[in-house]
Amino acid sequence: MSDIKGRSGFCVVPDVRQICFRKGILYGFMRIFSIPLKTLRGASRSLRVDQFCSVVSISSSLMIELVPCLRDNYAYILYDVDTGTVGVVDPSEAAPIIEALTKKNLNLTYILNTHHHNDHTDGNAELKERYGAKVIGSDLDKERIPGIDIYLSDGDKWMFAGHEVHIMATPGVTRGHISFYFPGSGAIFTGDTLFSLSCGKLYEGTPEQMLSSLKKIMSLADDTSIYCGHEYTLNNSKFALSIEPENKELQSYASHVAHLRNKGLPTVPTTLKMEKACNPFLRTWSTEIRQKLKVAATAEDAEALSVIRQAEDTF
Repeated sequence: MSDIKGRSGFCVVPDVRQICFRKGILYGFMRIFSIPLKTLRGASRSLRVDQFCSVVSISSSLMIELVPCLRDNYAYILYDVDTGTVGVVDPSEAAPIIEALTKKNLNLTYILNTHHHNDHTDGNAELKERYGAKVIGSDLDKERIPGIDIYLSDGDKWMFAGHEVHIMATPGVTRGHISFYFPGSGAIFTGDTLFSLSCGKLYEGTPEQMLSSLKKIMSLADDTSIYCGHEYTLNNSKFALSIEPENKELQSYASHVAHLRNKGLPTVPTTLKMEKACNPFLRTWSTEIRQKLKVAATAEDAEALSVIRQAEDTF
């Protein structure tokens, strides 16, 4: 299989919660308003499109639509414009997914689950029955993911239409948690492992496992887009500022997050570069964080992560 080496940008379309990948020349027409538009490299612009995003890509035909579910969950519809292949990542409920697909007259080919928790899989059965979609998840969770058809393991490569997907085992929240990395589009779906400005709670895993999982994700390119499972960023920013208040990048990002949420806009996707600069769970080495939480300078990073996790759990 040939590797797709280009990185693609994206545009956030608040009206339809649509994210479209692009690289190079933009095609289509956009109506311009004064609402922030995040780019892959973390900048902001004042663009908004109030129709289905007609921006396409020279090197990547993958389009992603963010679909809010439940109270604060995100599912993601994946659409390959060349083949019509459609997937959904972590459908916590079926109705919003069906609505989004019906509006665009799309069928559903695959259901991708990062882990077995109900708020990421409760839509599986209804969607599978309605569309005949195949359910994909971790081989370690094959007894716990409803309707699973295809089991994948750490290091596996799977094809979504023409897009190579790297399967990364990212345990910590659960023992069988995986992340789906699309190198050709510079996008990773991290479920509950990595949030913007936080990480998942350690329900089944250890601090050492979570640290290892986060380091795997941190090894990717800085411009990788992080698509996580929940809209927690505003609350996460308040905790992060409480333990690293002098972090200028964090101060700026927290302000941006508050602005987005005040307008009812998503803070996802974020970028790995932003998370490395601001997320305390990726900054276990920070002297300021360690001093605030009374973690010894000589303590291992896993110990620091454990203390940070406990502090946020009780924040």
